Amino acid sequence: MRRFLAALALFFATALPVAAQSPAAEPIEIFDAHLHYNWEPTPFFTLTEVQALFKKHRVTGILATSRPNDGTHALVGSPQDGLWVVPFIRPYRVRPDVQSWFSNPVIFELIEQEFKRGYYIGIGEFHLSGRAAATETVRKTVNFAVEHDLFLHAHADEEAVEILFQHNPKAKIIWAHTGFGLATERVEALLKKHPMLWGELSYRSGITSGNGVLSSEWRNLFTRYPDRFMVGSDTWINERWASYGEIMAQYRGWLGQLPPAVAARIAHGNARALFEPRMQRR
Repeated sequence: MRRFLAALALFFATALPVAAQSPAAEPIEIFDAHLHYNWEPTPFFTLTEVQALFKKHRVTGILATSRPNDGTHALVGSPQDGLWVVPFIRPYRVRPDVQSWFSNPVIFELIEQEFKRGYYIGIGEFHLSGRAAATETVRKTVNFAVEHDLFLHAHADEEAVEILFQHNPKAKIIWAHTGFGLATERVEALLKKHPMLWGELSYRSGITSGNGVLSSEWRNLFTRYPDRFMVGSDTWINERWASYGEIMAQYRGWLGQLPPAVAARIAHGNARALFEPRMQRR
């Protein structure tokens, strides 16, 4: 027994320093499925600076939008090695459009004009609450998206999501924030009802407890629907850019608690599966 214990002690004394020197595993790559590079009148970070952020935090793809769309034009026009830019049309010219775009026919003309650039594969992020989704401008926008095989990125409550699908059941919707604090039972009900609905998880509450542990209800939802979720930064204000690394680290914290195949789908695989075929057909 003494010889065994001595041998065991020698093993740990020699093995632990070697393990400590082993390089850390490379962090899981992330597709940022909710990014705003706003241009009012100039961005908070330069193009070079945001590209450096993506590289530093191993963000390999972005769903790119901006208000107005100048920031998206800049991202598309300055390709970066290792970064896949997926551009969406933002139906906003200035901040007040957030509250009125759905009833302003000029916005639909903006969408039509931007689409002529030839590189967009979606419309949004746009904001809708309840019956505001029932306007003619929204109906035309949804039908335009279906006609041209575009995704919709909707910051919408449950009622507005349902109305969007009522406009056209063939719509493909990325649900920004996945209902914020909506009960997971209702989230799951909508996923079951609408196969072309995907949840984007920025600002989504309840995924983890205060100490960063993944909640059981969200673990179950992710494992039941591994192909229906994406993550995003939602850099709508400068503070989100300043904390970009922290946002990505928080995602990696709970992604690391999922089975690796599920984590990879949510981190980047689902976005690539959705957007890559459409980008190739552009």
